Amino acid sequence: MAESAGAAGGARRGWTLVVSCLAVALVMAGVASLTTALPELAAAIGASQTQATWIVDAYTLVLAGVLLPAGAVGDRLGRRGLLLAGLVVFAAGSALPVVVDSPGGVIVCRAVAGLGAALVMPATLSILTAEFPARQAARAVGVWA
Repeated sequence: MAESAGAAGGARRGWTLVVSCLAVALVMAGVASLTTALPELAAAIGASQTQATWIVDAYTLVLAGVLLPAGAVGDRLGRRGLLLAGLVVFAAGSALPVVVDSPGGVIVCRAVAGLGAALVMPATLSILTAEFPARQAARAVGVWA
């Protein structure tokens, strides 16, 4: 009976690691995909060079500025809820540029996606360190990184 409980806990931890890694990969893909699509996007919406720079930098700036406070919020209010909220905000910020046709609107959408990313990143790491025993946490964080 103890072995089946241990196996179930191991499977749960495995899924936690997979979901955390996929969430972080999604956030990182948000940066990489925009870099590839930026020339066509800027031409389609008539963005100047300065506006194109802000389309890229709004995401990174908000992500960097909100990352640490988001970790503290997750510790106080709940990691899983913060992760889910972050994924919803990230999805909204990533999907809205499809209907936005102005450089300013795309910049705002990218900032919203950066906010979602800032909520996702610390939540995934915090969930991993809470879910895995101390002897396995280092390996899980290594896979996550």
